Amino acid sequence: MDYIVLDIEFNGRKFASELPMEVIEIGAVRLNGSLEHIDEFSALVKPVYFSKLNSFIKKKTGIPQEDIDGASRFPKVIADFVAWLKQSESFMLLTWGGEDLKRIVFDTRMHKLDDSFWMAADYFDLLKGYIRYKNVTNDVSVEAALLELEIAAEGSAHRALDDARMTAEVFRKIFSELDFELKQQFKDTYTNAKERRMVKNAIRSMNAQKIVPQWEVFAEKYLAGKASFEDVRKVAELQQYFEAETAKAGKPSAGQAG
Repeated sequence: MDYIVLDIEFNGRKFASELPMEVIEIGAVRLNGSLEHIDEFSALVKPVYFSKLNSFIKKKTGIPQEDIDGASRFPKVIADFVAWLKQSESFMLLTWGGEDLKRIVFDTRMHKLDDSFWMAADYFDLLKGYIRYKNVTNDVSVEAALLELEIAAEGSAHRALDDARMTAEVFRKIFSELDFELKQQFKDTYTNAKERRMVKNAIRSMNAQKIVPQWEVFAEKYLAGKASFEDVRKVAELQQYFEAETAKAGKPSAGQAG
């Protein structure tokens, strides 16, 4: 089996907008079963929205505007990337966090393309693997991991291929410490980090007051009447998270939503 280390860059905006951010660069490194670096993929993507890169993105990535202007659109690039991936008889994607695959899935859907290939692909979150390896709780950047592992950083951070190469070096260094039983497939999520943090804080508050955490109490106090929680999928996911965090805290949950 091959290991595909994936990194993407996406465009951003300086202001609130309902228009989506989009992938502007895909970089990937193919390692064989012996962890030998055998191939690479690199391509820029011309976005539909915010096709003119703002100053922050240009400074962060160093991507010239003229290169973006001359790039292919997402459907062409993603088709090329899938064809490249299929050169492996079998593969596992490796990402630093969950954002890279999420952005590819979202752009695939935005362009009304079939997302089944991506939904079925196995991936391993190397960031989570590294956090378990170091036994820490806070997220760590690839650059920080390289420093901690005493690996010389080469290339430019925030360029997709260079980041994929650096991530591959972290992967090779800690490969024997990783539990690949924890591989995943992409799953749609409807809550965000702020909402999940709200759940954790509420459970802590209830426990501190020696109140048995109950979903009904939480829902009434934090969710009732708020438009942002009208999506039943979000509420169901939040309840699952509430139950899991309550169990993790060692306090049995006393409530279930009806």
